[in-house]
Amino acid sequence: MTAVDGEIRHDWTVDQIVALHDLPLLELVGRANEVHRHHHDPNRVQKASLLSIKTGGCPENCAYCPQSAHHREVDLTRDRLMDPKSVIAIAANAKTAGAERFCMGAAWRQVRDGEEFDAVIEMVEGVRALGMEACVTLGMLKPHQAERLAAAGLTAYNHNLDTSPEFYGRIITTRTYEDRPETLAIVRSFGIDLCCGSIIGMGETIRDRASMLHVLATMNPHPESVPINALVPVKGTNEARQIT
Repeated sequence: MTAVDGEIRHDWTVDQIVALHDLPLLELVGRANEVHRHHHDPNRVQKASLLSIKTGGCPENCAYCPQSAHHREVDLTRDRLMDPKSVIAIAANAKTAGAERFCMGAAWRQVRDGEEFDAVIEMVEGVRALGMEACVTLGMLKPHQAERLAAAGLTAYNHNLDTSPEFYGRIITTRTYEDRPETLAIVRSFGIDLCCGSIIGMGETIRDRASMLHVLATMNPHPESVPINALVPVKGTNEARQIT
């Protein structure tokens, strides 16, 4: 996170982040615009395309996710990992449509060595051969797996914090919050960019949101991409039941 004068900081406090959040909307928009212009071309927007390369059947019990195997009432077809050639063909079409980055997501708890991971490596190599950036989200992984992804040319690894450390146990119990930064540190150690954000609208407080941002803001370096997603409740998930 960056101060208004453009200084990149890693010493933010949760209280300071809450104070920023509480600024009048137009004041906040103005400050955000100033910081953005200081660090980026204000007229450029990166275009990305996202593909689920393996859908459903995830063993995690994330309350918001329709791909969790724990949510048996969700109307979702489980699909095996896609063939690399099919994925690369879809990526080529995305490039023709204007996409610069191609993101591939697999509903896995963690990466496992074997044919499926070998196929993902082939997908990454194929996307990079098209001249596109490649991003994957595959769950937790080990150092030697991150090393293989880096060697294949992976641009970024998506691994969201989901929410604050304090609220985490309310939405997920099949893994711990500490698993998230551990995976991020492994990815970073091999020079891969981080794509790491959260979901809002799951019953968390403003301070929970600030706490999540505090984790990102105190990383050095900061994540290159920070996706902030608004919850879209899916019928059959725990979050949808709580909201309705």
